[in-house]
Amino acid sequence: MGKQVEGILDTNVILRYLVGDIPEQQKKAKSIFKAAEKGIIDLRVKVLVIAEACFVLESFYNKSREEIADSFQVFLSQKWLYVDDRKSLLSLWEQYEKGFHFVDSYIISWAQQNDGEIITFDKKLAKLSR
Repeated sequence: MGKQVEGILDTNVILRYLVGDIPEQQKKAKSIFKAAEKGIIDLRVKVLVIAEACFVLESFYNKSREEIADSFQVFLSQKWLYVDDRKSLLSLWEQYEKGFHFVDSYIISWAQQNDGEIITFDKKLAKLSR
């Protein structure tokens, strides 16, 4: 049996999959994800990639925070996808939908998941840390 391929997802693959604005690339993204689902490839996604995807979906594609949160809650829940800090990523969307930036939402979530304190000069963010 050959060595299993390991891959790390770039933002553009996720965007093509979610947005579908370039049909050929969306089809390719779906086939990559299908291969991961079948165990042919190990796919990894990093927190920074999700942060960039959120920024692009919101600023370039004018997607609502609710649409973005819904899409990523489903995407990041896939068992075939290796997600860095999945627990924090899956629990940050409530704060994100309340208007916090992705990074602030992430550190709020991380602090809650890890019983940590947010060290910040941002008064609104600091209140959530107490």
